Amino acid sequence: MAPRNDARERKGAAHDLRWARDVRDSVRCGGVLLALLLLLDWGTGRFTYWRCTLWLALALLLFLVLYPARVSAGDGWLASRRLLREHRVCTDQLVSVRYLEGMSERLVLRDSAGGRVEIDPEVLLRNPQLWFLVDAGAQKSAGGGTLLCGATALHRLSRRIDRETAHAVFKASGLE
Repeated sequence: MAPRNDARERKGAAHDLRWARDVRDSVRCGGVLLALLLLLDWGTGRFTYWRCTLWLALALLLFLVLYPARVSAGDGWLASRRLLREHRVCTDQLVSVRYLEGMSERLVLRDSAGGRVEIDPEVLLRNPQLWFLVDAGAQKSAGGGTLLCGATALHRLSRRIDRETAHAVFKASGLE
């Protein structure tokens, strides 16, 4: 994978605009669970420090499970950062793109250097600037012949994003 160039990444980079809200929601869920468990213990008279520690650990575990990945993209790259690790691909050197359906839809991108990023397609749907940068890089990959597998998945996702965008425009203009 290409070395990081922080000055290049800042210029023209796009981020998930809803990430901070999603983090606050995960904190709230953990906090509400902790408050409910502590209230339940206090109300039944079984409140002890070891139970409080157990409930705190459970609330922290819920927060960690719900913590969203921070997705960002720039000219030729896409990154997904969790709490401990960042995964990055060069979008202009993509080898495969897979669209995994099921309970939780996922878009898995792999590049020629072995980089792998797995993101929720909703992030691209909610952030047109991210989608524009990813799509531009994927078009370069397809044009350069490196994209061996996944052009169909990208076209399907592109149609879905176009359909959702048109629906939002019609709804906002009152033409729905």
